[in-house]
Amino acid sequence: MDKNPKLIRLLVIVGVAVILIIAFSSSLFFTIGPGERGVMYKPLQDGLDKEYVYNQGLHVKAPWNSIIVFEVRKKENEQSMEVLSSNGLDISIDVSIRYRPEVEMIGYLYNDVGADYLEKIVVPEVRSATREVIGNYKPEELYSSDRREIQKQIYTRTDSALNANHIDLDALLIRSIKLPSQIKAAIERKLTEQQEIQQKEYSKQKAQKEAERREIEANGKAKANEILNASLTDKVLRDKAIEATERLANSENSKVVVIGNSENSLPVLLSGDK
Repeated sequence: MDKNPKLIRLLVIVGVAVILIIAFSSSLFFTIGPGERGVMYKPLQDGLDKEYVYNQGLHVKAPWNSIIVFEVRKKENEQSMEVLSSNGLDISIDVSIRYRPEVEMIGYLYNDVGADYLEKIVVPEVRSATREVIGNYKPEELYSSDRREIQKQIYTRTDSALNANHIDLDALLIRSIKLPSQIKAAIERKLTEQQEIQQKEYSKQKAQKEAERREIEANGKAKANEILNASLTDKVLRDKAIEATERLANSENSKVVVIGNSENSLPVLLSGDK
């Protein structure tokens, strides 16, 4: 049976195409994994396509184009450094940062800086900001100041510099600040002395307030007694005595009431049994 030449040619073309696709599959297809983004370099066109960012998944490209894959997950980095205080003393400080590239700007980041942006941009900016901020403080201020405020200042400076290079600074933490041992000991002695002075001043103020309270209380009692004594006139005392005598006279107990003949004399009660 004669074979159809057209069918044979078609099968040959399809076979060659399949072979070529298999042979060049690594050049035609690419995959962007979880936590990754990609940008394409087109040597026969305008070079790096900075605008279009490839999301995760399977994609197709021309064999002569290449894909640059960026990891966009948050990363951590720790830096230990020696910096100078405002009076020129060495301070050891450990800083931890969490960062990532701006996802939609990785084309510009790669074009301007490259894939090694950690070494070229992030680390130098963190170190520079740390030196600038710590350089404004004396050792004793670093020891006693709110670390969060110092941390905030370093973060603000670093974040501004990284944003200009399409990098997000998620967090910056000061892990430790170490002063020279003799400086630390001197500061601790000074702080202890200050605390003792404050405690003595507090005790003094407390004793003074207690004395003032007692004086006010004594003055109040004296004033009350003065008012009471002033109100107890002879007439008031006589009236009170008469009222008491009347109550006793009206009671069921046997008694004898003796009235003095003087104007100021008070009644005298005698029991009727005697």
